[in-house]
Amino acid sequence: MLGAIYTGLSGMNAYSEGLMMISNDVANLNTLGYKGNFLSFNSRFSQGGSYLGSTAGSNGYGVSMGSKFIDFSQGQLQQTTNPLDLAIQGSGFLTLLNNGNTYYERTGNFFVDQDGFISDTQGNHLAVLDANGQTSPFNITPFKTFPPSQTTTAKFSGNLDAGADTPVTQTIKVFDALGTEHDWTVTFTKNSTDGQGNINWTAAVTDSSGQQVGDTGLLSFDGSGNLVSGSQIEIKDQNSTLDVTLDFSTGVNSQSGADSIAATDVNGNAMGTLSGVGVTADGQIELAYSNGKTQLEGFVALANFQDAQQLQRLSGGLYRDPTGHSIQYHKSGADGVGTLQSGQVEASNVNLSSEFGELILIERGFQACSQIVSISNEMIQTLFGMRGQG
Repeated sequence: MLGAIYTGLSGMNAYSEGLMMISNDVANLNTLGYKGNFLSFNSRFSQGGSYLGSTAGSNGYGVSMGSKFIDFSQGQLQQTTNPLDLAIQGSGFLTLLNNGNTYYERTGNFFVDQDGFISDTQGNHLAVLDANGQTSPFNITPFKTFPPSQTTTAKFSGNLDAGADTPVTQTIKVFDALGTEHDWTVTFTKNSTDGQGNINWTAAVTDSSGQQVGDTGLLSFDGSGNLVSGSQIEIKDQNSTLDVTLDFSTGVNSQSGADSIAATDVNGNAMGTLSGVGVTADGQIELAYSNGKTQLEGFVALANFQDAQQLQRLSGGLYRDPTGHSIQYHKSGADGVGTLQSGQVEASNVNLSSEFGELILIERGFQACSQIVSISNEMIQTLFGMRGQG
């Protein structure tokens, strides 16, 4: 009978531990990236018995909590307004570095800290892959400015109206070696058709003060309106270092119809300052600058584990790998990992209905075990009451 009490107590202890796991899951219902638990129980027997009716080992030791399995199923992704909020659609973990320690998490709210690192609220730095496929923290400090670049080419496309009687103008912005902006106006003027049936247009460039820049160029189109000469015209500014090629080689014609010629691609830029940091769809760090330019740097490192159940839970949604095994790191979308989602976070995957169902089973199991203890105690009391009776 004393053995029955211990058996009942083992059940009460096991179900109490199960209640703690359920309560922890329910408490983290709204915790970002939280993964629920699977409940399991193991029966316990003394050595030697293969079934309850055997002579050896027929005394049960009760029950204990089974292995604690984490439910790593996908949680729902939620949109945010922060481009550095990250989540993973599929398997894998974000990699975080902090003072020589490596941690992992499913989702996170990141920002650029005062030292220039992309960090979470716990001070962990988001890891990116270097050229050798190794992880390292990313710091924006070397990328706070975008250097100026001189304009060398301005590409045009569109139509010059073959029936036009007035000049056609287009304004373009070009930049010198120091990044200083210059406004140029390109004026196209149609000449009379030459003896070979070609339509000729002159192209002249003036600056913001109205002074002509460089020499006038000539564009010649055949009777079908196709460009036959003058596909590239070099404009040299004698007052600066600017030497720009006007490129008409792609998609410029002269046919009857509305004028639509425009500069579609003018290279060069002013100096820019960093205005924003985000992550692209393929997991690269994207830096945006005040001059409209963007720059792509390292890929966010996603960790892949053959057995994620071996990870150790830590506070704040973090995990640690205690095995010391080699860990594989991948880019977003590579084999073995899911795709990185920028501007989104992963919600908890706790299923409240399932948790309440488990809670009922835990309660019933605890009540049943408590009855075993209570009845065993009553039987012992009855036994004690038999003293002196004969």
